[in-house]
Amino acid sequence: MKKFLLSLAALAAPIMMMAQGWPAQYDGVMLQGFYWDSYKDTQWAKFTSQADELAESFDLIWVPQSGYCGGTSMGYNPKYLFDNYTSSFGNETALRTMINTFKAKGTGIIADVVINHRQESGKWVVFPKETYKGETMQLVSTDVVKNDDGGKTKEYCDANGYELSQYNDSGEGWDGMRDLDHNSPNVQKICQAYLDKLMNDLGYTGVRYDMVKGYASKFTGLYNSTAKLQFSVGEYWDGNVSSVTNWINGTKVDNVIQSAAFDFPFRYTARDVVNNKNWAALANSSIARQSAYSRYAVTFIENHDTEYRSSSYPQDPIKADTLALNAFMLSMPGTPCVFLKHWLAYKEDIKQMIAVRKLVGVHNQSRPTTLASQKDYFVSQTATTKSGKKLIVMVGKVPQSVIDQRANGCTCVAKGYHYSMWVPNDMETAWCDKPSGEYNNNVSVTLQAVTATGKQLVYSTDGGSTWTNAADGQILNINKNTTLTVGLKDGSNVVGQITRNYTIKVVEPFDPYPVTVYVKDPTVAPYNWTSVYCWAWDDDKTLTNSKAWPGDEMTQTKEINGDKFYYRSFDIIAKDYTFNFIFSQKGTPQTLDVMGINKDIYLELDALSGDKYTVKDITNNYIGINDIIVDEVVPADPAWYDLNGRRYEEKPTTPGFYIHNHKKFVIK
Repeated sequence: MKKFLLSLAALAAPIMMMAQGWPAQYDGVMLQGFYWDSYKDTQWAKFTSQADELAESFDLIWVPQSGYCGGTSMGYNPKYLFDNYTSSFGNETALRTMINTFKAKGTGIIADVVINHRQESGKWVVFPKETYKGETMQLVSTDVVKNDDGGKTKEYCDANGYELSQYNDSGEGWDGMRDLDHNSPNVQKICQAYLDKLMNDLGYTGVRYDMVKGYASKFTGLYNSTAKLQFSVGEYWDGNVSSVTNWINGTKVDNVIQSAAFDFPFRYTARDVVNNKNWAALANSSIARQSAYSRYAVTFIENHDTEYRSSSYPQDPIKADTLALNAFMLSMPGTPCVFLKHWLAYKEDIKQMIAVRKLVGVHNQSRPTTLASQKDYFVSQTATTKSGKKLIVMVGKVPQSVIDQRANGCTCVAKGYHYSMWVPNDMETAWCDKPSGEYNNNVSVTLQAVTATGKQLVYSTDGGSTWTNAADGQILNINKNTTLTVGLKDGSNVVGQITRNYTIKVVEPFDPYPVTVYVKDPTVAPYNWTSVYCWAWDDDKTLTNSKAWPGDEMTQTKEINGDKFYYRSFDIIAKDYTFNFIFSQKGTPQTLDVMGINKDIYLELDALSGDKYTVKDITNNYIGINDIIVDEVVPADPAWYDLNGRRYEEKPTTPGFYIHNHKKFVIK
């Protein structure tokens, strides 16, 4: 896969001429790089910093729509397509850096393309004016379908002197924003220019189309054939196999399919397995199980629209056996798309599953065969025509008698609760039970010999200069950064080699510490709020407000350098823990979200952005005054005190404010 992507630049012209929506016999794995409100974990800069690790497992990463939407947004209210790429995930520079960093490592970034609808600019059918390659790109009222918003848009236009398109919506309607008429030459021109911007300017590798039920599939075919897209996947949200394959066929141009689709039937099968406690349902029909369409199936277990969000928005989540279902998905044809939340929660397990898939060479057109199927378990074998190798996956409560029968002549190379993955011994390869990655303090690695001929297992920690014999099942305890190579000795050669890179991080115990957020008095001019409320939350759902929105009223005040502040304190409970908050006048007006806080911060209200206030960080005006020292030089007196009065005999290492020798210190 990596060689395929890296060769795109050199082979761009011939490959693009053959673009058919998704490559044949594609063996890549995709990551959905976001979940709902993943503003912390999906920052462009954060992904860039993780590029080495992510690129080792993933060949494609689907990220949110990256244009400016007018405030904090997951990108589904698109406003700017050309002129402004400062989103909730970073600015344009950070976006380009992320795309180029991953591209250099052989991993493509997939853009979230939202063209079913568009956010207006102030008035109902007035849109931003933008420029691309010297040409004006602006939607007009006649680019909006005649029956938009159940007729409400027409009522507005009739009353205000605007005209709408002569056509009704070519797909399903959605009342949230203006539905676009893709019959319009202007809409088509803008969409085609937008794809050019994404692919040839910003450098995306492919696209994911949002809500393709909202307009006729022929338009996806038109746009993709013009852009010569190699990777395109549509969100045709339907659990019926025929409905999804009909949409795929509807994208044909000159009888050639132009786009893949998310395999919602596969996802609903996974959900029903859990809900009905019936593993045999995994044999149900899906796009991935259709030999004529598996190339165009992008399989998934969970996404941002099915995950549990909150008690108010429970959605339709997978409630158990997440790992087992991921193991099944990563053993099947189609292109698997791993959900970011699953990756973050089960990184080691999912890395191992992906490594097994790639070891065997399972691709999107491999063929599955059911080996055993009962309500309590399911056993399947996937064969790949590219390598001739096979992968067996067992999920559920598989009896030992079935394991003995179906795994005869095989070795288990990944396992966990309710799942195991097996490969035939005649693969003649070495293996180990821990994937590459960062481990805290140490890692124990079990070495395995997958061999039908009894070859000697060997390992090396110096790049293969010297080899040490090992027994099958031998455990190595690694407590420093190590590149481990494991292989099978075949005469004077070492075959079936695998390499793992282990980074060992020494983790010190963490002591929670308090931080305080301050907002400069908004009850005076020019804001004149009558009250100040704070709504706070974190990504871990451990921080809760004592009341429903708008949260808790702030009554504590403090005068600092002659200025009055309202303030509220929080505890930082873990090393990488951050929290978020909103200030408001009992709900409205309110500030934009303030994200990713883990230290004291001083803010003041600034300008309005739509109906919300931006905030200005004025921390430097109040931290760094004469009696605050940021210094590595420790005075002779050994006693230190935190703001809760706790005494420390030595200089603390936990970030925060401390009193020492009658002065306040900031330890960063």
